[in-house]
Amino acid sequence: MILEITGEDKMKEFGHKLGLLFDSGAVIELIGDVGSGKTTLVKGIATGLGIQDNIQSPSFTINRTYLGRDDLKLSHYDFYRLIDAGLMSDELAETINDSKTITIIEWGGIISDILPADRLSIKINTLTEDSRQLEIIAGGQSSTVILEKI
Repeated sequence: MILEITGEDKMKEFGHKLGLLFDSGAVIELIGDVGSGKTTLVKGIATGLGIQDNIQSPSFTINRTYLGRDDLKLSHYDFYRLIDAGLMSDELAETINDSKTITIIEWGGIISDILPADRLSIKINTLTEDSRQLEIIAGGQSSTVILEKI
């Protein structure tokens, strides 16, 4: 699926709509350059999960976790600054397998070997300063169900 989104508010709205679709654990891989809107999308997903917290990029902390509706959690990882995931690989593997956690991963290249095939991959391409193209690919049965509802 390919979508074009214009403006930060529309990116958050799309994320909100996506967040509303989750009722159990899932993995989302975000692919895009610095400044493409990955964290903006996560902010929208968080509101769809009922999270009221101020969502911040985990660029320096590697991971931020938030509590949402229906005992769901959002665990947001950013591996941009890491050369080797080290112990984070173990933590991530545990998080990915938690049936109540929506795991969002930015810059996942160094941990690609532990990412499940059944994930929603969203590639964000910058078209103009205010316009983005989202290419959304489902890698398995659970992620296909979500993709079909978008």
